Amino acid sequence: MCKVIAVASGKGGTGKTTTVAAVSSCLAALGYKTLCVDFDAGLRNLDLSLCMSDFAIADFMDVLDGRAALTEACHESPLIPNLFFLAAPVSYITDEPSSEAVKQMFDDIRGEFDYCLVDSPAGIGANFRLAHADADMSVIVTYGDIAAIRDASQAADVIRGMGVGELRLLVNRVMPRNFKYMKATIDTVIDAIGVQLIGVIREDDSIFLSLHDGAPLILYKKRRAAYDFLDAARRIAGEDVPLRMR
Repeated sequence: MCKVIAVASGKGGTGKTTTVAAVSSCLAALGYKTLCVDFDAGLRNLDLSLCMSDFAIADFMDVLDGRAALTEACHESPLIPNLFFLAAPVSYITDEPSSEAVKQMFDDIRGEFDYCLVDSPAGIGANFRLAHADADMSVIVTYGDIAAIRDASQAADVIRGMGVGELRLLVNRVMPRNFKYMKATIDTVIDAIGVQLIGVIREDDSIFLSLHDGAPLILYKKRRAAYDFLDAARRIAGEDVPLRMR
């Protein structure tokens, strides 16, 4: 049974899109047929993180409006088997689709894939809500910045109110010296947001370098953070993987 996972954040810049690309790549590498859906219409960047810009032709609005079948609009990565991508529209959506149409699309996705990760727009606006309209799980991405923590907490409240059954927290861009300066720990972030932890990702220059070298993070030569994303992917898949708190 396919699991639809909306990946969210209260604010931009937390690494949400990087998380979608990396966790999806890891799930695919583990043998699961995995789809990434970029739901950030007008500000799409997931294709860059997946190194699939040449495949961002049809988009999810083409599927919702019946201009393309789901199987035609989704493209498999030429670099990572089992990894598929569905783009967002280039332009912002002025006439937003109905939640019923979105749910039908995700019903079709469930018939084709093992996992579907949705790159939700930052914030808590209408498209954020649509991205969660039929989600089985939401992963909230944040880091140690107090503004990011506050916004993640607000996003978690909205997601709970929508009835999403499973919420998890991924703390990204972790630098121990910053936590030491703030006299805080990962537990401080967990307590502030009130969501169970699923992953801790170390700050890693490889994320920036792999993007600009045009290589998926999990295939990049320097990829310390990729192992942290792999741990998170394995937990999503139901494995009992100890948290390596650093």
